[in-house]
Amino acid sequence: RFGFVDRPGGRKDHAQPTPPVGGLVIVPAFIGFSILSGADPLRQWPFWAALAVIMLAGALDDRYAIRPRWKFMAQFIAALLIVVFGNARVVSLGDLFGFGTVWLGFMHIPFSIVASILLINAINLIDGIDGLAGGKSFIALFWMLAACLVAGAGAQALSIGIMMAALAGFLVYNMRSPLRRKASVFLGDAGSMALGLSLAWFGMTLGMGSDPVIAPIAVAWILALPIMDTCAQFARRVAQGRHPFSADRNHFHHHFINAGVSVARATAIITLIGFVLGLIGVGGMLL
Repeated sequence: RFGFVDRPGGRKDHAQPTPPVGGLVIVPAFIGFSILSGADPLRQWPFWAALAVIMLAGALDDRYAIRPRWKFMAQFIAALLIVVFGNARVVSLGDLFGFGTVWLGFMHIPFSIVASILLINAINLIDGIDGLAGGKSFIALFWMLAACLVAGAGAQALSIGIMMAALAGFLVYNMRSPLRRKASVFLGDAGSMALGLSLAWFGMTLGMGSDPVIAPIAVAWILALPIMDTCAQFARRVAQGRHPFSADRNHFHHHFINAGVSVARATAIITLIGFVLGLIGVGGMLL
């Protein structure tokens, strides 16, 4: 009715106009049920405010295709909110090289902001086929939830569980299955960027402190696939003399589609790879 749809054409090969309203459902559902569950507003408000900023910018981009610099500005503000005001930070990289803990020192705030923006874009950029960004994010949240349950971190587990529930409701209408041939709704930039921000928030808050819920290197394993894909795309585009944010069809998932793998099967395979990487991270931490 309002023309708020993602229309086919160009790099987009879906068959019919599809509403990109996933983020406009997931974010309010998550914040609303978090409040009803008794979440501490003083602790959570920077995260909720950042989600609102990123959802608004994403929705405007989905509707009007705003300039990339305005979208980046929104990402920077959201990252600033969770890092500076929400105190979600990567203080150390753990015993990354086997010679003791690698501390970031005074660089931990800029590093955390850059890492948050990178992850926001990583999830945004893998949102290229039905169910992939949502499914991969669900698996990442699953492993973070598992770590919370093992560590007895009830409050964090509840928050992650609410996000997973909101995301699961969306995936019913977005992921291909025997009951659904094509997605009837998309995440949109509002949804994919909100999921990236959420993974940054949960990953950093769970990895903080002298006795973290989850080791920083385990978080890296959980989030490895979208981060590697994004860094590879940036490096390739710069090497070709192009802008790192210029769009193309050379992402990890595009190679499956170009090889003749169906969308449903490609999503399942890539999600399974993400599951195994998360198992290595969390399983290795427990061992």
